[in-house]
Amino acid sequence: MSKYDVLFEDEDDIFAGSPKSKFWDILNTANDELVKDQMDLLLEKFTVMETILLEQHGEDKLSQIIREYSFENSKEVEFNKKSAYLEFTGEVISRLDS
Repeated sequence: MSKYDVLFEDEDDIFAGSPKSKFWDILNTANDELVKDQMDLLLEKFTVMETILLEQHGEDKLSQIIREYSFENSKEVEFNKKSAYLEFTGEVISRLDS
């Protein structure tokens, strides 16, 4: 069991919604500059990972790899996506008072 499994057992009890809905709730109420900073960090991380993978595989092959992996590992991808929403939301919340 991973460290986030318990959070996803009954999303409505803990979050009064899904990690995705809570993410958007927080983003809609957080300071605009804070959200922009966090989104910029997230986009930078994504861009670096994409650039590394493009250098290794090329654009067409990378798109194929992503589609196949997503299809073959849909439960893991969905779980990791929920975890990413939680992590990003936590980052925004932790910076609200700073």
